[in-house]
Amino acid sequence: MGKIIGICNQKGGTGKTTTAINLSSYLALAKKKTLLIDMDPQGNATSGISFSSQNKPSIYEIILKRAEIKNCIYSSKWQNLSIIPGNISLTGGEIELVGLEHRENRLKEELNEISQDYDYIIIDAPPSLGLLTVNILVSADTVIVPVQCEYYALEGVSKLLHTVHLVKERLNSHLEIEGVLLTMADFRTRLALQVIDEVRSYFKDKAFNTIIPRNIKLAEAPSFGKPIHFYDPICVGSKAYINLAQEVLGYKIEESLLEIVQEKAEKDETLSA
Repeated sequence: MGKIIGICNQKGGTGKTTTAINLSSYLALAKKKTLLIDMDPQGNATSGISFSSQNKPSIYEIILKRAEIKNCIYSSKWQNLSIIPGNISLTGGEIELVGLEHRENRLKEELNEISQDYDYIIIDAPPSLGLLTVNILVSADTVIVPVQCEYYALEGVSKLLHTVHLVKERLNSHLEIEGVLLTMADFRTRLALQVIDEVRSYFKDKAFNTIIPRNIKLAEAPSFGKPIHFYDPICVGSKAYINLAQEVLGYKIEESLLEIVQEKAEKDETLSA
């Protein structure tokens, strides 16, 4: 059965979607069959891997039981990486869930049908603690919490951790924190270093060793519909997400494997140009 990891923080702009896309892609590059689920109504994880959900059933139809999950899984351009897309319909979906029975378990019930088909399922959460996020927490084995290296870094994280505790106590007893991920770090500033120290002091071994730097290439890649490895495999952002994937996997990804995949991607891009 695949490991299900939610990428959650109710605060926007913390790097949730960037993390979901790039962690998924590096797990796939490590030959792990990976499914990315876009539960954010903005649908940025969907477009970030160059997939269009237009006229296709999405996670919205799945959680409202209007489509079977196996019919809503699509292959991406990238080997070993599939996606269940999300779109703006999810905004209304959260409201529709309120009046339904077992509303917190809708996603879990569906994932039970396909989780054995994947090594990893990565879920990009919306920037809220509503029913969509609760569904993710009920379904997940672990949660990654991206925390931006800024003045109000820990603001709201306590609410998320309280929600995680409640879900674990009442709905999902095996839910754990995979780790807290520091993102958008500008190592030239004293503030970033202070935030890093504060987060690591507070979370201790639950803070990832990897820190995601502020990097223009990471910001540019989604507009090209590419995970960072296929946009700029040698930039500092790419190297950081390789390190994160290796922490999640618990072992090093072979560099030769990454080079082979990169060469193939460049060849395919040249042929399609």
